[in-house]
Amino acid sequence: MSEQQTGTVEAVSRDDRHRFSKPVVPSIRLVAGYGIEGDSHAGATTQHRYLIRTDPTRPNLTQVHLMRSELLAELAAEGFDVSPGQLGENITTVGIDLLALPLGTRLHLGNDAVVEVTGMRDPCSMIDKFQSGLKKTLKHTDDAGRIVRKAGIMGIVVADGTVLPGDTLRVELPAGEPQPLGVV
Repeated sequence: MSEQQTGTVEAVSRDDRHRFSKPVVPSIRLVAGYGIEGDSHAGATTQHRYLIRTDPTRPNLTQVHLMRSELLAELAAEGFDVSPGQLGENITTVGIDLLALPLGTRLHLGNDAVVEVTGMRDPCSMIDKFQSGLKKTLKHTDDAGRIVRKAGIMGIVVADGTVLPGDTLRVELPAGEPQPLGVV
C-alpha cells in the first residue's frame, strides 16, 4: 500500500443522541482527544452504551466511525437500501480500502483534521433491526473459517479540524511492521 494513498470524503454525519443512524450534515468539527463536536459518541472515555455499563473509565477508542461508500454500493447489489450515515458512521469515504489499513494509520482529512485508526467496528444486532439480514452480510465467516467484518473502522481524533464532503483523505501509514486491525 502506498504512503501517498488518497481518497475523498463523500459525506459527514453526526447526532447528539444515541440513535442507530446519524443524519448527514454539511460539516463536522473534530476535536483532538474528544471526537466529533456535537456527537453522542464524543468524549475521552467510552460513550458506547454497553461499554459504559461494563467500564465507564475505558478510553474512548471509538470517537470516529468511518465507512467506505463502496460498501453501500455492494449492499445495494445485495438488495439493501443504505445511504451515508444510516449505519451510524460519521465519515463516509471513497477510494480507500479502510479495512485493509493497519492499526495506527493516520487519516488526514481536509486541511487540518487527523484521525488515528484504532480498529474495526463489530456489527451488533441493532443492524438487523435497521434492515433484516444486514448483520450477516456485514459480519460472516468465510470459507477458510475467518470472521469477516465489513462495518467500517474506528479511530480517535489526534488533530483538530473541520471536515466537509469533497475533502481529500490522505493515508499516512505507521512506521514499523504493519499490525492488523482488531475489534474495538
